[in-house]
Amino acid sequence: MVRREHSRDELARKLSPHAESQEILEGLLRELESRKQLSNERFAEGRAHSLARKYGAAKIRRDLKAKGIEDALVQRVSAEGDLERAKAILERKYRQPASTREERAKRARFLQGRGFSYDTIRTLGLSGSTNFSDE
Repeated sequence: MVRREHSRDELARKLSPHAESQEILEGLLRELESRKQLSNERFAEGRAHSLARKYGAAKIRRDLKAKGIEDALVQRVSAEGDLERAKAILERKYRQPASTREERAKRARFLQGRGFSYDTIRTLGLSGSTNFSDE
């Protein structure tokens, strides 16, 4: 039983040292795919879902590309719900809304480090001139 899903590239790297030849390894991978026991799409969706609790789309895209997932699939699974994820992450980390420019900048840097886009951060009112007119 598999403990977690693997991408095709990831599984090929793991099995390569143990395979008698590259052709045998490719045959095994094709057979696993035909039996639906190996699926890049299933892996990408699961990985994106598990990373989405803590990270934004940019970080998820980098991770999936590093695992050998094709660009079209990476774009599809990483683009869903970035704004909602950012809000949820901020609510878990910070109990009170940001009241000063410094607090908003700190939260913006936090989200940026987690892989959220500038547009998402700006939409939340954490950067640029948005919400700074009251100071």
